[in-house]
Amino acid sequence: MDKRLVFCILIVFLKPSGAFPQPKCKDGLENTNGVCCSKCPAGKRQASPCTQHGEEGKCEECDDGTFIEHANVLHHCLKCTQCRPEDQEVVRQCTHTQDGECQCKAGGFCAPDQPCEVCRKCLRCKKDEVIVRNCTATSNTECKKGQLDASPASGNALWWLPVLVIGVLVAIGVLGCFVLKRRTATDSPMNPHDKQKAGNSDSDEDSGNERSSGEAQRLSCLGGMMPWRLEEEEEEFPELVAVNGEESLRKCFEYFGDVDFHLHRRFFRHLDVADNVIKSKDHLTYDDKIHELLTIWVEKAGRGATLNDLLRALLNLKQRRTAEIIKEEAIRNGHYVEAQGSP
Repeated sequence: MDKRLVFCILIVFLKPSGAFPQPKCKDGLENTNGVCCSKCPAGKRQASPCTQHGEEGKCEECDDGTFIEHANVLHHCLKCTQCRPEDQEVVRQCTHTQDGECQCKAGGFCAPDQPCEVCRKCLRCKKDEVIVRNCTATSNTECKKGQLDASPASGNALWWLPVLVIGVLVAIGVLGCFVLKRRTATDSPMNPHDKQKAGNSDSDEDSGNERSSGEAQRLSCLGGMMPWRLEEEEEEFPELVAVNGEESLRKCFEYFGDVDFHLHRRFFRHLDVADNVIKSKDHLTYDDKIHELLTIWVEKAGRGATLNDLLRALLNLKQRRTAEIIKEEAIRNGHYVEAQGSP
């Protein structure tokens, strides 16, 4: 058989089978039907491939409701994630270059390491339990046995009773003092008109003494009716000392997953982290987002960054319980100790 005929037959049989190697494309190019084409930019799909090496095929904008996040040679855009209206809310709108993001509505959660087919209801602590960690969109409520917390979140249906009793006692005390003041003024042996007519300096002095006596009676009344302090100053928060410098600080990052989901933006603004930096981490799970932003804060603050700065930011946001939990975890795990002389 003629050699040229044999060669042609081999070409015909080998080409469909992929025996001939495909061209290896350079970085930034993609093999499309044996031609190295430039990729379409994010937000566009490849409607038709290129015909010459290094050229860009025909790229078309993704339709509304679809997206592609990276440069590509895909023929179809990806469908946007649709939030379930019954138990989810939109955190980020879908665009042509990024997918949308959903989270569970208040009262529900989905664990980040599990498929969120339906939001589970947040646990309510029992009457003999206290809240260790509030429910967020990505974590359930954590409870432990302990003294009842007189607040709505503790699940105690009678949380309002002591507040009502205190309010009634305060009202009675104020009313009693008001009545005592009127009676003291009425029983005074000399009214202001008589004193003016007398023109006696001794009388004026007596009047001043009577007013002082009346004021003392009112203060005594208030003190007797309210032996407690209505506005008790909070105990000063202790200063902590790192056992192993910055390494101790970074090992405490995981404890800040306890920060209320709805307060995390305000928390990082207290640390002078820019809003656009906070928003850039919205695609991460909540715990990863907290860790990334804390890492950015440490790199920005440098050697002056301490756990005390983070705890003070929580105290400024009225999150003392969360700060206490993080402090206890840091000490219990041997990352920090209380400074000598701290309260």
